[in-house]
Amino acid sequence: MTDGLVIVDKPAGLTSHDVVARMRRLARTRRVGHAGTLDPMATGVLVLGVERATRLLHHLVLADKAYTATIRLGQSTVTDDAEGEVVATASAAALGERDVRAAMVPLTGAILQRPSSVSAVKVDGQRAYKRVREGEAVELPARPVTVDRFVALAFRGIDSILDVDVEVACSSGTYVRALARDLGAALGVGGHLTVLRRTRVGPFTLEQARTLEELAALEDPVTLPLPAAVRAAMPVRDISAGQARELSYGRAIEPVGLAGTYAAITTEGVVTALLAEDAGRARPVLVFTPAG
Repeated sequence: MTDGLVIVDKPAGLTSHDVVARMRRLARTRRVGHAGTLDPMATGVLVLGVERATRLLHHLVLADKAYTATIRLGQSTVTDDAEGEVVATASAAALGERDVRAAMVPLTGAILQRPSSVSAVKVDGQRAYKRVREGEAVELPARPVTVDRFVALAFRGIDSILDVDVEVACSSGTYVRALARDLGAALGVGGHLTVLRRTRVGPFTLEQARTLEELAALEDPVTLPLPAAVRAAMPVRDISAGQARELSYGRAIEPVGLAGTYAAITTEGVVTALLAEDAGRARPVLVFTPAG
């Protein structure tokens, strides 16, 4: 199978690990990983790496993400989403669109956000959600995140409930269900997430994503071979055969003034390494074609 990335349109009901397991069967390899999980209820963009591209995933995890979602105001759940038991209700019938939009403003920008107690954040070496399922009360500390966009698109009132369709663009590590919880708290009625669809991870969007059924119909499910994947994800530098040989031994080469991590690709289209410039040299961060 080809080394590269697969942009999956994840269906609801599957964990990210379930999708990885399916891709292992489709690609006929155990070397499959994902860049950033999606909750089982969520759908949308899930970036998978196959074979050598699994080593690229670490450099994609910190990418910004975008979502569309539906927040239900008037009910709070134990998980801050629709999968958890409702623990409190309050009528949202009196809320107007202006009230909701005003309450969204303080949740936009650089904020401190407390992750949901059933998140995958570790507490003393154990996942928070596991502690909650074992009956322990977990209160995670707030941490800095950036919400670049949090806007309301549509409103639907149903008796004492108000459903709000929203669009979110945020930094990695932001919990959209925590935004739903905090919006409900700010309005005094409680809130939780009922729908979540990830529309973008870094440069990868739904337009590039394919369903598992579509991928199963392909002879090779790797839709972005490694050269195309790195060109989409980061700056690229063309290198000579001699430079490729130096990098294959883990040696630095001359810099070209590129900031951050970038890819080095030979004139034949072979991805040789990821580089970062430091102290007047371009040093390999990751070597895809080691000597020997």
